[in-house]
Amino acid sequence: MGKTAVKTVKKKIRRICYEVRKFWRRFGKDFGEEAEGFTYVETVAVIAIGAVLTAGSVFSATKLIASARKTAAKNQIEQFSCALQIYFLDCGRFPTTEQGLSALWEKPVFYPVPENWNGPYLDREPGNDPWGTDFKYLSAESSAMPAEVPESLPFVLISYGSDGKEGGKGDAGDICSWK
Repeated sequence: MGKTAVKTVKKKIRRICYEVRKFWRRFGKDFGEEAEGFTYVETVAVIAIGAVLTAGSVFSATKLIASARKTAAKNQIEQFSCALQIYFLDCGRFPTTEQGLSALWEKPVFYPVPENWNGPYLDREPGNDPWGTDFKYLSAESSAMPAEVPESLPFVLISYGSDGKEGGKGDAGDICSWK
């Protein structure tokens, strides 16, 4: 490249830079000025709004989880009830309180041992309720049957809720097969 060509390229570059500078000045931005950031108050306001929204979503999620646990406990009780009905059809009686829900998974060894046991009656071994405590199974022959249970029921299944104790309200309320 010759000297004239270099001068021509430099002029074109200067012209382009001038046009770019003029363009940015038209929108209130100058190349010499530094970009402004957020102020401390604006930053604190954004963090506070984010905290409020997060707290609201956590509260909503907690309510949904509690509702899902109650629904899961009700569904498990229904599944156990259906399995107990099939057990009755095969064996001619429901398991005793001592045999418990494990009679749905493996043949009972406690008296009365069913002759026509054709299990397992569940897909997997009966486990805990959604709060990690055992379901309470009581046969009609049990002396520990709660007073509020109708007399015609052959068995009762209970999940004691989040507190694991009898009674309670809300999340700690009992989930029963007869209600």
